[in-house]
Amino acid sequence: MNAALARVLTLLGAIGVLLALLAFLGPRFFDAANMLSIVVGAAPLLVAATGATLVIVTRQIDVSIGSQFSLCAVSAGMLVSGGAPFPLAMLAAVVLGALLGLANGLLVGVMKLPAIVATLGTMVIWRELLRWWRGGEFVHDLPAGFQWFGLSQGAGQAAVVVGALALWGAVALGARFTHPGRDVFLVGSNPEAARLLGLRPTRVVVGVFVLSGATAALAAVLGSVRFGDIDPGAGAGLELRAIAAAVVGGAAVSGGRASMVGVLLGAVLLSIIGPALVFLGVQPQWERVIQGLIILVAVGADASARQGRA
Repeated sequence: MNAALARVLTLLGAIGVLLALLAFLGPRFFDAANMLSIVVGAAPLLVAATGATLVIVTRQIDVSIGSQFSLCAVSAGMLVSGGAPFPLAMLAAVVLGALLGLANGLLVGVMKLPAIVATLGTMVIWRELLRWWRGGEFVHDLPAGFQWFGLSQGAGQAAVVVGALALWGAVALGARFTHPGRDVFLVGSNPEAARLLGLRPTRVVVGVFVLSGATAALAAVLGSVRFGDIDPGAGAGLELRAIAAAVVGGAAVSGGRASMVGVLLGAVLLSIIGPALVFLGVQPQWERVIQGLIILVAVGADASARQGRA
């Protein structure tokens, strides 16, 4: 059994055990409205985790995803509240996210700064710029055409979920069947070998950071249309959840390996944990503790597997 299949089966088992526990201790968890809310809420996380996965595959990390999410969400909201058409505001948010990702890519790929240091710095910069700009104030007066894309709530929820799955599927197929996608994994596996084969690892690293920024922006749009106002702090903690979903899904921090099916299941597991704690009567503060433990266990398992192969 290969590692990717083993990780998928492990995740399916973990989700099954959690759901079985909820069936006994918190059966109201399975109310249709709650399940739908979890599925719709998982969509932005899946999009953000998809971009984060490609960054991790190249042996890098992006901890500024949450700040990018918040800045892009507020920017899109300010544009539509100022009269801009929603499609234009969404495009502008994605371009802004790509530019924020480009800044990270240049710092890491060109200037050779450690990714954790560079993206920690940009995380603080984007967050403080947003605090200076908005002072914590929500974006109000959004037009009716913003929430749920101007559709009915049911149709809008379906659009959010389908949009997230479509992007995840496109990236999964691209990573497996296109030259640029395979280049990402080759660079992550062995940058020097990739260079000898004629690839440009720096360009690949910059590219995945740009894509990560764009997916953070798309996640911001999908997350924002669910509400009537936009919270400038909505992205807080998203970076931890996105990285956790990617790593527990099988993205190796040593680079060169990931399972996109695992990332999908990781996003589902992370999205279930928070509501599950509420129905199990556990303090919600434990959610981040559990997320941190998930990262540690996944990274530890990856390290053990590498030592076993050595």
